[in-house]
Parts: sequence; C-alpha cells; structure tokens
Amino acid sequence: MTATNGIPSSEIEAQAKHLTNGDVKINNWSQPGPAAFDFRSDVVTTPTPSMLTAIASTTLLDDVFQSDPTTLNLESFIASLTNKPAALLVLSGTMGNQVALRTHLLAPPHSVLTDHRSHIVNWEAGGVSSLTGAMVIPAVPANGRYLTLEDVQKHAVVSDDIHACPTRVISLENTLNGIVTPLAEMQRISAWAKEHGIIMHLDGARLWEAVAAGAGGLKEYCDCFDSVSLCFSKGLGAPIGSIIIGTEKFRERARWVRKSIGGGLRQAGVVTAAARVAVEETFLGGKLKNSHEMARRIADMWTGYGGKTSNPVETNMVWFDLEAAGISVEEFIKMGDKAGLRLLGGRLVVHYQIGDEAVQRLDKLMRAVLKGEQLDGKVEYDPVSLAIKVE
Repeated sequence: MTATNGIPSSEIEAQAKHLTNGDVKINNWSQPGPAAFDFRSDVVTTPTPSMLTAIASTTLLDDVFQSDPTTLNLESFIASLTNKPAALLVLSGTMGNQVALRTHLLAPPHSVLTDHRSHIVNWEAGGVSSLTGAMVIPAVPANGRYLTLEDVQKHAVVSDDIHACPTRVISLENTLNGIVTPLAEMQRISAWAKEHGIIMHLDGARLWEAVAAGAGGLKEYCDCFDSVSLCFSKGLGAPIGSIIIGTEKFRERARWVRKSIGGGLRQAGVVTAAARVAVEETFLGGKLKNSHEMARRIADMWTGYGGKTSNPVETNMVWFDLEAAGISVEEFIKMGDKAGLRLLGGRLVVHYQIGDEAVQRLDKLMRAVLKGEQLDGKVEYDPVSLAIKVE
C-alpha cells in the first residue's frame, strides 16, 4: 500500500510517529484534518497533496544568492499578476508589512496613518515603531467599516508645522475584518496621497478575498499602492510565506531590510513551490468564492434563528453578535468544543477547507444558543487519525 508520492504508508507512519514522539501515526498531507472543523481563522488551512508534490519536485538553490529558479519564477509570476515591476519573497505577512514600511521610511520624523483596527497596529508586536522609529496615527473610520479619503484627510499631517509629525505613509488593509474597501475609495485616497507626496502601502494579506468577491481586479487594486504585501498561508492554504511587490528600486532596498531581520532563505524552493500551487489552485482556481457563499449561508442560518450579526458578510468572515444572543465568548467556545468545532468567539472565518459536516454541526450549535435546544453528546478530536470522533 502506498500514500503520497508513492512512499509506502508504513514508512510514512513510522516517520510521523518518530517526528511527533508517537502522537500522530498518519500522513497529514493526505487527510483533511481538523481544519475542516476550525472556524478560528483561515491561518489553520493545511497544505494539500499537490503542494507536497510541488515541494518534492522543486529546485533547491539559494535565494540569498538569488539563484533559485522556483523562487525567482514565483516572484516574476506574482509581479505579472499584480502589474508591478518586482516582487520579493518574505516569510510572513508581518515580515512583509514591516520590511515594506522600513524600506519606505528612511529617517524620522515620520508617521504612518492607518486604520485603528489594522494588523500593523494590533498584531505585529509594535514593529512599526521599533523598526522604523515612526509614530503610528490610528484613524477610526467614520462609516464604521473602512477608511475613506475624508477620514485620511482628517488625520494626515501634511503641513510644514515643525511641532507635528509628518505623514509619510498611508497603510491600508483590504480586506479588514472581512470588509472590503471599495476600489473607487482606494483610488481616491491614492490620488490624494500622490498629490501630497505620501507613500501608499497595502496590507493585502486577504486582498485575494476582495478580488474573489468581485470588488475589483488584482491589478487595479495594486495600482493604487507603492507596495503591497500578499499572504500565501491564510485562505490560500500554503504552509508558509508571503510576498511584497513594488518597483525594482523598492525590491533592491527591501532585500537589505529583509536580510537584516533574518528573512533570507537558502533552499527557498520548498516554500515557493507550495506558494505557487496555492495561488494557482485556490485563488485562480476559484475556491475562495465557495467560501464566501458558505459564509453567507452561515449568516443566514444565524439570523434565521433570530441572531444578529455585527458586520455585513462581504467575503469569508461572519460576525455573530454574541452579546445580543445572551452568551459569553467563553461559553460559546465551550459549546463549540462540545459540538466538535473550534471557535474563537463571535468571529467565524470560513475557508475553503471547511466541510459541510462542520456547517451541520454549527447549525446544531446555533439552535442550542438561540433556541435553547439541547446540545447532546460529546465530541473529541482523535489525535491518531485527526478525524472527528463522536461518542
């Protein structure tokens, strides 16, 4: 009996047992795994057998020396896909944002204007201030959903007043909390920024989702920005990696910054081969649209039982208003565990590896929360098979 790439199953199981100290005895690449029941985030997506095949077939040369064909080809492919002159592999979305901002920001005084909920403000360990010396200007969108030009104009510092910290970069995020910033709005902000000599950066970790939702083309969105960070390992399902795009000059300086924080890779093909498959199969293959349809179905189920949502469903995120439902985050998570679902509160992130059975279990959970129905039984994760075991 053989498994992935023709390797005997017994050999794979023996190696898996060795690597996990006996906890796992199967080949995770060929199993759907717990991601099929995990709504915590799209970072839980796991690589596919076709990604493993690509890794096994990849080139193994050095990216620091810029000699790995698979990596150079991926960078060229993404640059073409986004209509930018150049692209550079980075290890994560956080690294991508920080390398891009450090590349743009040469010397204080300078500030970065961004949404107060943005990833660079809340989830990147204060990297903007520690790596660039920049002050962050957090702006609250007046419409409660996304920043508009009017919001930017209200908060940006464009005067010559030496008491103020001049805005050098506007960093937007799309999508943010599953909400799409319309292309037309980004074009307005971009045009104004150019008039005032302000650099535009986009945290586009989930820009794929906005494009899949039909909000605009990838090239059109990226045309609004001097640099963009795109993630391969969230909804696209690659095991690791992001990429930043911009001009050739931007890429040249970004390589210095990337190296300075330990981002240079040697045999980078093992990362970029899987990333290429993720873009082609998941994004270009149209799988993200299915996630959006499932998210809308889940929201309709929740509201159909009388629940309220705190954000509209525009892409792959559903926001249950748990306070209105009369349940705490902690209790909701516990009930999810009992239903065999992994939750992180009222935000449910639907990715393409979520299965129909997970939606059925979610339906039972909704009825228990909103209708008071009994949530019978106990559900556990079986660490041996990574399947769901129901008692």
